[in-house]
Amino acid sequence: MLKKVAILANGGDVAGFNAVIRGIVKTAENSGVEAYGFIDGYNGLLKNEYVKLSTAEDGNAEGILPKGGSIIGSSTNANVFNYKVEKENGEVEYKDLSDVCIQNIKNDGFDCIFTLGGDGTQKSARDFSTKGVNVIGVPKTIDNDVACTDITFGYNTAVSVAMEAIDRLHTTGETHHRIMVLEVMGRYAGWIALESAIAGGADVALIPEIPYDLESVASKIRNRQSRGKNFSIVVVSEGAKPKGGEMTIQGTRDNGQGVDNTKLGGIGQVVAKQLEEITGLEARNTTLGYMQRGGTPTAYDRVLSTKYGTKAMQLALEGKFGRLTVIKNGKLDDVSLEDVVGNNTKIGAVSGNTAESNLRRVSLDHDLVKTARSVGINLGD
Repeated sequence: MLKKVAILANGGDVAGFNAVIRGIVKTAENSGVEAYGFIDGYNGLLKNEYVKLSTAEDGNAEGILPKGGSIIGSSTNANVFNYKVEKENGEVEYKDLSDVCIQNIKNDGFDCIFTLGGDGTQKSARDFSTKGVNVIGVPKTIDNDVACTDITFGYNTAVSVAMEAIDRLHTTGETHHRIMVLEVMGRYAGWIALESAIAGGADVALIPEIPYDLESVASKIRNRQSRGKNFSIVVVSEGAKPKGGEMTIQGTRDNGQGVDNTKLGGIGQVVAKQLEEITGLEARNTTLGYMQRGGTPTAYDRVLSTKYGTKAMQLALEGKFGRLTVIKNGKLDDVSLEDVVGNNTKIGAVSGNTAESNLRRVSLDHDLVKTARSVGINLGD
């Protein structure tokens, strides 16, 4: 019999965090189970900082469905299996502090931990599961790159924000006869760029999965000019790279070992400058940045997040642990966390863009790629 469960939200914030939390808490309450939330993701689990969650009148989980962000915070720098610790002499070492977390869970009497996060979060969830912790994951990321699921919560809202930005750039581009470049997030997967380009009627979409040739893009722009269209909209994923080249990197974070410290960004400005030189048209770049993460979730994300939250709690009530809630072929389902991490099986291993990582990227035969090509969107190849 489940008596107490705890939720942690980890990784970059997205719209839908709170809707998932609400779904878990309400389902728990209706089943006579107490729900708690660890503060600031895995950091809270390590420090044993948590609060009771309630949807009762004036409760902290009441009225949070439309609210962006996470009422229990989140963390982007907490791999507790490879945790950065500073010694008294100022030296830094990395320790596996997962056993501290496990002891906290036992002392607190939590029967299950729900991990809301992307590939890194679910990698740690899998590692905890391997060590005997009852864990159930919920796939979160605006990048939509978690393996084994058709869609992650937070993604639809990010695409909608990018689409609105494209709509607004259209009028400026058309008025001033410019190439308008929009750089969007997505890291190593081009889902946001591709889907927002289709939704917004962009002319070009450059994604990480298809190294681009700017001459091909310029040809598309010139073709538009020849038809009297003296502006173009180019959507660029932050992880896009030229043929034979590398991704544009702003720098490297110091978030510790076992996490992806690469800070992408700047490719939009690079593409805008180069297209201006090649075509002779003025080009301007807009980097959408954190606008894609914040704010209220779309109706789609509210429903998806609620479905994920209720499904996660139902799995816990059924005693099905070590699982990730997913959407497969349009239907709510669940898969093993082992399947989610794929070959990335070493405890505490790095998540992200590695050979072992099991990220879900855009395949060249995906319907979105075929659709983009059919409506004349140039993909840089």
